[in-house]
Amino acid sequence: MEHFERLLEENRGAVERFVKYRIPSADDAEDLLQEIYQLAFRKFWQLRDSNAFRPWLLSIARNSCHLYFRQKAAQMEIPFDLLPIDRLSYSRYGIVESTAVSDTLELLGDKDKQMLYLYFWKELPQAEIAQRLNIPLGTVKSRLYAAKQRFKNKYPYPYHTPPLKGENNMKRLPEILPEYKITPSDAAPFTARWEEIMGWFIVPRLAEKLTWGIYDYPERKLTGACHMEVVGRAMVHGIEGVEIIAKDPMICCGTAGSQPVTRHFVAQLTDTHCRILAECHEENGIKHYYTFLDGDEFLPNWGFGENNCGNEVNLSPKGDIIRSGSSIIAKEKAFLLDIVGRYTVTIGGKSYDTVCVMDCHTYENGVLTEQFLDKNGKTILWRRFNCDDWNFSRYQKRWSDILPENEQLTVNGQRYVHWYDCITDYIL
Repeated sequence: MEHFERLLEENRGAVERFVKYRIPSADDAEDLLQEIYQLAFRKFWQLRDSNAFRPWLLSIARNSCHLYFRQKAAQMEIPFDLLPIDRLSYSRYGIVESTAVSDTLELLGDKDKQMLYLYFWKELPQAEIAQRLNIPLGTVKSRLYAAKQRFKNKYPYPYHTPPLKGENNMKRLPEILPEYKITPSDAAPFTARWEEIMGWFIVPRLAEKLTWGIYDYPERKLTGACHMEVVGRAMVHGIEGVEIIAKDPMICCGTAGSQPVTRHFVAQLTDTHCRILAECHEENGIKHYYTFLDGDEFLPNWGFGENNCGNEVNLSPKGDIIRSGSSIIAKEKAFLLDIVGRYTVTIGGKSYDTVCVMDCHTYENGVLTEQFLDKNGKTILWRRFNCDDWNFSRYQKRWSDILPENEQLTVNGQRYVHWYDCITDYIL
């Protein structure tokens, strides 16, 4: 009993992350975890090697999740009236009128609706659909093909898929950041659906490509660029996402000329969150792999949110961060990210209606960011500020002395100094 409890305590975090990633309902996930622990206790006598406890326990969790979905499949209800149909229509059908999509879906039978929902909206692989519905894979393929044909035949507009933005060659970033102006608006902030990976700007969706760059201030010179591309589907510990390659990412100011690092990510976009599942890079000829089950080795660099749930994609003002000009009042809480106002950002001769999303101390104490998103949820401009004494032991100076001419903000009375900006080829 004592031996089991010790092993369980050492591995509890990994199992909780695994289950909470798989099960959409928080209450169901908690109930399922208790069932997993009880089942593991009853079967513990069968485990001959205690060093294999973690994979053994995760196998129990994986089988329990599969059983959960099989039981749910029999009573699955597809709430099409509650779904933002514009995302469904954009996902693989191309950009179409959302009312036409919803009207066409209403003409289909329940089995067709269910199959299209799981494949296009939930973006599940056919093998997992077969598991959830407890039917052969061949049946899934035939039903999906028939459902797509019936949708195509009933759809009132010509069926075509326009070229995606990512299919074009990536645009070259300017060597000098164009002058920009940020003008506050009296209009109320709009809600935004922000599907980008936090800090990396790319949407984890097939066919997406992106180039983004870092510009030091006050020189506004390009000090590093990162070319990113979604290259296919990937799965980590049974959780499906997409693989992203980040080429030549000079992601820290002052690293221009250093050896570039190519990173591989697996990331996932859900109805509510966007998150990184795994990261891989090479150092000194050795590849390093980190996944969401690695706890403290993963979360500080690649995770975000409670149990690494990811960053929210449906943003609206919460009142956690209040901004008035250059003065900011922020609540004392973890994962502090909020819309603080509406602004017109004019850059490169173009003007964008945006909301400003501020992030206080998410990854590191003493770091503040501004992210200006347009109504498509795309980043127009990203700006970083450092607390005046941030990393003082390294720089031996305050940031107001290092960059005396740069813009300053105050957060709960503390001074923050503007350091650098990022833009993407979306605005070019």
